Amino acid sequence: RVGLCVLCGLPAAGKSTLARALRRRLPQRPGWACALLTYDELIPPEAFGPREAGAEPAGPFPLPPRWKQSRRDLLQCLERVLRALVTGEPLSAPATAPPAWERFLGCLRGQGLLAPAGSHGEGCSWTPAATSGPLYLILDDNFYYQSMRHEVHQLARKYSLGFCQLFLECPLKCCLQRNRLRNQPLPDETIYFMAEKIEMPDVKKNAWEQNSLILKSFDCTSEDNEQIINLLATALENPVKPNEENTEQKEADRAICAASAVHQADQTCRRIISQTMKDAKDKNLLPSEMKSLAEELNKLKTEFLEDLRQGNNLKNQICTQNQYSDPATSVISSFQHEATNVLNKYI
Repeated sequence: RVGLCVLCGLPAAGKSTLARALRRRLPQRPGWACALLTYDELIPPEAFGPREAGAEPAGPFPLPPRWKQSRRDLLQCLERVLRALVTGEPLSAPATAPPAWERFLGCLRGQGLLAPAGSHGEGCSWTPAATSGPLYLILDDNFYYQSMRHEVHQLARKYSLGFCQLFLECPLKCCLQRNRLRNQPLPDETIYFMAEKIEMPDVKKNAWEQNSLILKSFDCTSEDNEQIINLLATALENPVKPNEENTEQKEADRAICAASAVHQADQTCRRIISQTMKDAKDKNLLPSEMKSLAEELNKLKTEFLEDLRQGNNLKNQICTQNQYSDPATSVISSFQHEATNVLNKYI
């Protein structure tokens, strides 16, 4: 069994102190193992600096800030490790994040969870400490946005893992004071910014945050905090369930969408017929020809709408030409094309 525990809170709130305490405390439980993943150590300092001149790619899509990219790389590494643990597959490096992967493996080796191996993680093997019993991965970072934490929860859901959150609540003034005493303090502005943006766990709003504990920073000095241990155990015993498909709801939604698409296409096809008839009149078609043209266009409309209603529109040639069109748009485009062909027969 594998659990993911997210530590979150302002810088200098006491997260790292708590993380180290858990790293010592959890292996004392029979069979349990623990790995501490400290983002400050896994993300290189240069990721927080500006990009070098000329590093941006040409085109309309600039690269994300390097710290954002580093977090994405780290999440990819975490997923590779989780997949290997859950499925028993060999560890394999992500194609896009080799430096992050080496740091990640080094972190696990340093904590006795991986045996020495070849380059790029090839031939890596888990030690008995990692596989003999429950393993908790403690993620130590600010995680000040709920979206940052939700990314980790999605991994827990994907692999049916335990998931919980520990939020350390510490007064801003205290965080600023503690930060200034560090060897490499953050700018005060950074902490002020996070204090304005930070999103605490909200169980009422987000059901996925139900396994959360908000702690006063000063309450976390004891390694034997029963609340924390109980939360970790509960999360591990109740892993996140994968999304279950609600077939009935999906069918209802599909029917609503289909009805809306048919209505939209019907209205547009009527306008196309009206414009086509106007064009035919301008070409001085005979009344008998106008009548035949109207009958043919309306019959064509009925066929197209029935195809859309039955989902047969995917067979239309226009769908292969424009694979990104929604069904109604594809039908309308095809109908416009066919209506023009019909008119051309008469003129």
